[in-house]
Amino acid sequence: MATSQIASCAFTWGTIAVLPFYTLMVVAPNADLTKRAVDSTAPYVALGLLYAYLLYLSWTPDTLRAMFASKYWLPELPGIVRMFASEMTVASAWIHLLAVDLFAARQVYHDGIKNNIETRHSVSLCLLFCPIGIATHALTKVLVGSIDRSH
Repeated sequence: MATSQIASCAFTWGTIAVLPFYTLMVVAPNADLTKRAVDSTAPYVALGLLYAYLLYLSWTPDTLRAMFASKYWLPELPGIVRMFASEMTVASAWIHLLAVDLFAARQVYHDGIKNNIETRHSVSLCLLFCPIGIATHALTKVLVGSIDRSH
């Protein structure tokens, strides 16, 4: 299979793999099935292995040089842009984002269950806009707390 096909398949299947977890957290947040699924480490192990494989395929001798081209050994935007010119690198970054976003959504979900706070909107936002999902959850917690204090 060509690297372009591997990248494309990984991108598609990685995206599909996380959708059941988000669906359960949004559609049936209090169901036992949801709680068991969300507590599972299986999606993180699977995404981690896929990420490692894609990272291996995308790695070149110039990768570190591109990432840390500055005299301070810090990443610079032009080097990162060159790295992301490869479909394989973009696919590996996408899998990385899916794993981290799902983990954050899981934390938001668990916090909502623990504190009896609605999380469907925040979990939904975590899918593609994770920092906004986390921020809306924090805002929801503040608003719910202020409403509880006023009653």
